[in-house]
Amino acid sequence: MNIAIIGTGNVGGALATNWSKKGHTINLGVQDESNFKGQELLKNENTNVFSIKDAVAKSDVILIATQPTAIFEIMEQMGDVSEKIIIDATNAVMKTPEPYKTVYHALQDKTKAEIVKCFNTTGFENMLNPIYDGVAIDMFMAGNSEKAKSVAKQLALDCGFGTCIDFGKSDKVELLEKFALSWINLAIMQGQGRNIAFKVLRR
Repeated sequence: MNIAIIGTGNVGGALATNWSKKGHTINLGVQDESNFKGQELLKNENTNVFSIKDAVAKSDVILIATQPTAIFEIMEQMGDVSEKIIIDATNAVMKTPEPYKTVYHALQDKTKAEIVKCFNTTGFENMLNPIYDGVAIDMFMAGNSEKAKSVAKQLALDCGFGTCIDFGKSDKVELLEKFALSWINLAIMQGQGRNIAFKVLRR
């Protein structure tokens, strides 16, 4: 896949690194191509840097891993994203992209893209290495687009996650962000550390 990464910090960088190892073409979309966070990502295979508009134009899949309030400026720069797949990896638990509750809902209202909420429920360390004592942890997703969900699931598997569990449609996007806050609460606020993760068990 040709994947645009908008937001080259910890989360975007971890996913870009694992996806490049699986042979995906990574197009980093940044404001300043000569000076941006995550420049070391250019050492990865199949990875190049472009303006946001050009990265999106060259890609079929777009990952957004920025602060939620940046989404309006990003949408202006992305250009036409009709029928492209957008993965919303943001969490509006501190600041919401007013008047929308989440980035997903802003994208749903303002674009004609296929959108899925995914890669927001755990720390970047778990995205770099989702294996605990030989067991692959789970990723989670939500949204209305089955096409986008199928792509998100495949990309989760490419990162090494055990599976990508469907939380439901767009009405479950806020619940998925609160699920992310549960991880943040345990890992950071309760001091259990960032090397913790969730997995659904069955019998």
